[in-house]
Amino acid sequence: MKAFWFEPEEGKLRFNDGRKPEAGVTHKVEGKLAMCEFGLHASKKTLDALKYAQSNIVWLVELSGEILEGDDKCCATKRTYIKRLDAEKILFQCSCRFALSVAHLWDMPPVVREFLETGKEELRDAARDAARDAAWAAARAAARDAARDAAWAAAWAAARAPARAAARAAAWDAARDEQNNLLQTLILQEMGEMI
Repeated sequence: MKAFWFEPEEGKLRFNDGRKPEAGVTHKVEGKLAMCEFGLHASKKTLDALKYAQSNIVWLVELSGEILEGDDKCCATKRTYIKRLDAEKILFQCSCRFALSVAHLWDMPPVVREFLETGKEELRDAARDAARDAAWAAARAAARDAARDAAWAAAWAAARAPARAAARAAAWDAARDEQNNLLQTLILQEMGEMI
């Protein structure tokens, strides 16, 4: 099974293993696999692998031998390293695109939009400060509105909560799949691979 794995920051396997990943090399472990505890892990989706990332170095790997599959990662007795990529630029590019895709949901300060659209490093600090200030202002307004509307909204929300929760979950899954597809496509294109 082909999957994605982010290399640890120090470039070696963790947990006193110390082996270094290299293209074409297969690492093996012996013993009882246990998700998050023992085995060689990777994720089918790049966004899932990114949750566990300690660096920008992503590997396309192949898991084999005994394999356990979880919700967001797999664990195997063998992991073969196929291709390595420093994905820093791709991760930055995707994070900007993801942020711009939800720009309509808030009053985005112009400097934040400019930074996300251009990636100009000299705008980073100003964009971060403006986004933080906007978030605090929105939080204060939301708290004020929530306090005023809490009693009425609680009863109404309770009546509609299951439908809203299902719709929200479906929208979240669709957006996440779209984001994963973009990130995975860019990484695989840069590697010259397709799976």
